[in-house]
Amino acid sequence: MSANSDIDIARAATPLPIAEIGLKLGIPDDAIEPFGRTKAKIAGSFIDGIRDRPDGKLILVTAMTPTPAGEGKTTTTVGLGDGLNRIGKKTAICLREPSLGPCFGMKGGAAGGGYAQVIPMEDINLHFTGDFHAISAAHNLLSAMIDNHIHWGNALDLDARRITWRRVVDMNDRSLRDVVASLGGIANGFPRQTGYDITVASEIMAILCLATNLADLERRLGNIVVGSTRGRSPVTARDLKASGAMAVLLKDALLPNLVQTLENNPAFIHGGPFANIAHGCNSVMATKLALKLADFVVTEAGFGADLGAEKFFDIKCRKAGLKPDAAVIVATVRALKMHGGVAKQDLGSEDLEAVKTGLANLGRHIRNVSQFGVPVAVAINGFSSDTPAEHAEIIAYCEDFGVTAHICTHWADGGAGTHDLAQTVVDMAESGSSQFRPLYEDSLDLWEKTRQIARQIYHADDIIADQRVRDQYREFQEAGYGHFPICMAKTQYSFSTDPNLKGAPSNHAVPIREIRLAAGAEFIVAVCGDIMTMPGLPRVPAAENIGLDSGGNIAGLF
Repeated sequence: MSANSDIDIARAATPLPIAEIGLKLGIPDDAIEPFGRTKAKIAGSFIDGIRDRPDGKLILVTAMTPTPAGEGKTTTTVGLGDGLNRIGKKTAICLREPSLGPCFGMKGGAAGGGYAQVIPMEDINLHFTGDFHAISAAHNLLSAMIDNHIHWGNALDLDARRITWRRVVDMNDRSLRDVVASLGGIANGFPRQTGYDITVASEIMAILCLATNLADLERRLGNIVVGSTRGRSPVTARDLKASGAMAVLLKDALLPNLVQTLENNPAFIHGGPFANIAHGCNSVMATKLALKLADFVVTEAGFGADLGAEKFFDIKCRKAGLKPDAAVIVATVRALKMHGGVAKQDLGSEDLEAVKTGLANLGRHIRNVSQFGVPVAVAINGFSSDTPAEHAEIIAYCEDFGVTAHICTHWADGGAGTHDLAQTVVDMAESGSSQFRPLYEDSLDLWEKTRQIARQIYHADDIIADQRVRDQYREFQEAGYGHFPICMAKTQYSFSTDPNLKGAPSNHAVPIREIRLAAGAEFIVAVCGDIMTMPGLPRVPAAENIGLDSGGNIAGLF
């Protein structure tokens, strides 16, 4: 295993010109809109022209409940895509764009790792093609137009006390969670309490990732509900005449981005909602484009399967008419040990009992994904500290579920390290055994949808909420939003809402703190427990170790 850092490995790679990557998928040169030599957007006219082509096979990569020990879901997605290409399957990868918040906060980078990365790694982790900046600008334009409308007479009678639209910034900044705006006198408007979310939690991020074309994007933007009048009637972005300008800011951001892996295979990286506070999937446009161009498409959904996979199935697939053919759940010996009670500093020693205990977490995720009718395999993301006995314990446990588990070494070996997993994925996808179905029907009311997720996915006894939140559920139901799916905002570190409760807890309650209407994205966000839609930086943020070396190169970005 190389001692080189991820950034060293990425920098040593020899990328192909992006037009050559496009040709691997049959994308002509005139449909490539380049951003330099190694990244590009795909022209909308080309996308429109291939909508009637048949789809390839769709593979979801998800994971067990994350821990500080790491699971490597993105790395596995890239490694599996490279592995499928190695065995002769024309494959494209679909990933989300990293947010600056985690890059400078906890993670330091999110473009894969080792020899299973997407490149240009530094660009992807930082400003990339400017999509996140466009989303922030469109979101904050609407914020500005709300306050401007009130300042200039408030013809819509928008009640400043009932404005639900906040502001966003793509950075972890806890001091902005709750603020008072418009201080400083009459010229600055009417003071009111508001706050910031991180850009990845913006409804506009969700809209961009769920829109199917430019017309659908503008329709959804217009449907955004920003608040209500004194008479409790909803006020939308369309009412404020903001949606057209917002669409202008987003028209280029809507186009999928094409890059490549270290093995020069095509990867679409587009959109970036977090799965703990949003719906956690890359864009529908990128996924559908990839399905028209490749025989196999490997995509990921954020965090553990209780969040990312559930939202991929119940929101993205439901709304976009996607039918996944197989799923891969990523696990590591290290994470299993942590769920089995081992401290992070003690993970280097063999501990079969801790692995056995931690396997309850993996088993819960296997059962959960199977509920959606999708065949499952397990990828054991190998570390040098793993032992053969620990691997054998995991493989035997999975066999009891009728699930195949493969030891994968893609971090060190690239696509060659996922050969067996790739073959299993092909066998599952081509068997036609997938009988995909969402967890609940559209017709179920909003409260029961939330309860069903809590009971069937989190194994909770029930959901609980105070009367104010119950009234919100009733109001949204009666206002005609009852057919919307639920997007749970919950800690990623546990099946419960207590991040310290590891393993596979059952018989707990899921407290719903508030619910938010995303009328443009067309789902309801249920905010659970203490989850925040604006994260804070950790005690020692990754930003402290990121900088420029003497040659002007970026250092410390993993």
